[in-house]
Amino acid sequence: MARVVKVFRTLRNHWKKSTFAVCVLSYGGHWLYGKHCDNVLRREACQEAREYGRQIIGPQEQLKKATVILNPAACSGKANNLFEKNAAPILHLAGVEVTIVKTDYEGQAKKLMELMEHTDMLIVAGGDGTLQEVVTGLLRRPDEGAFSKTPIGFIPLGSQNSLSSALHPMSDNKVRHITTATLSILKGETVPLDVMQIQGEKEQPVYAMLSLRWGAFRDVANSISKYWYLGPLKTRAAHWFSTLRQEWPQVREASLSILPAVPRPPDEPTHKPPRPNLLYRIVRRLKNYWNPPVIEPPKEPEPERWEEREISTSELVVSTQNKNPVQRRENDALLVCVEPDSLTVGEFITAGTQKAEDPLVSMPNAVKLEAGAFRFNPKQEGAGFFNIDNEEYEAMAVEVRLLPRKLHFFCSGERREQLLAETT
Repeated sequence: MARVVKVFRTLRNHWKKSTFAVCVLSYGGHWLYGKHCDNVLRREACQEAREYGRQIIGPQEQLKKATVILNPAACSGKANNLFEKNAAPILHLAGVEVTIVKTDYEGQAKKLMELMEHTDMLIVAGGDGTLQEVVTGLLRRPDEGAFSKTPIGFIPLGSQNSLSSALHPMSDNKVRHITTATLSILKGETVPLDVMQIQGEKEQPVYAMLSLRWGAFRDVANSISKYWYLGPLKTRAAHWFSTLRQEWPQVREASLSILPAVPRPPDEPTHKPPRPNLLYRIVRRLKNYWNPPVIEPPKEPEPERWEEREISTSELVVSTQNKNPVQRRENDALLVCVEPDSLTVGEFITAGTQKAEDPLVSMPNAVKLEAGAFRFNPKQEGAGFFNIDNEEYEAMAVEVRLLPRKLHFFCSGERREQLLAETT
């Protein structure tokens, strides 16, 4: 008992050192517990992947080949370490023949896609920028019709992984997010996603999976990180400072041409119908021989009917519907959102804070349109910049077309069920 009293007396007499020691030990214990939880998640994912690797294949079958495009510079240079710790062991234990190609500079992924040979699956390990480069390089190939059928897996390793929320369950734990995305590739379940083709007057087309943004909110969003020292107030501060430094209101003017959306064709059947019996096939061939079907000449395509309009807006957003890829839709369409041009400073700050969390959220009085194709021509010189899937491009006259269900991405079954539940 005397020793216990002595200990408490010592702690009371040296309360500053005691408080500091308690804080250090608490932080260290929390850090060690987090590392332990991460190791448990990795172990469970590897055990699940090993079950795939133990499956017996036939003598004529070959191991699946996977080509990984890895951007080591993603996530402030941490992507390579994240991939080696969390994703690579899962792929190797599953018995997949993995070829890892690392990019050294911006734009290299586009060139690598020109040289890529046939593979059973293509895996993009990086962020939004890496994914956009891979998709652009893939669809620029002369034989893109064949290569676009290759299923694509997305392992979110970047600082911005916008498409990941549509494919994988969201988690604050980075290790859980990466391992879940990697396991969804092994399970083989895919969803078709639309692609947005953005064609300038002279440049080669750029392809995007989510959105094109142009306007004041986009400009401010790129400057939020400069106010890191303001902590949770940095987003509001960036929008408020922008109203002081530039002319108010911040309005963009442009001329638009919109092509109406087209009805969505029925989904292709997942299972092939059974082959008819032999007698039926013989009768059908004899019938076609004695009464050959009349082949009608192909109809000439109707001329495109573009709708012209002039706009004045604080921001223009053109997006696909990939945010919920399993939702049933009536039309294959791009979503065009024209934000109002008359905003008070308070409305600008409030809307900007919401858009910083979700760039595709719109204001209540925004004009929303559906389009099969879209032409955009800014009126003023020095029109600023676009954000195409969070990558910056110089603003210019462009034509945007929708390529419906162009690519197939691996998707988690759990996330599919969540999205289906949200639409019902």
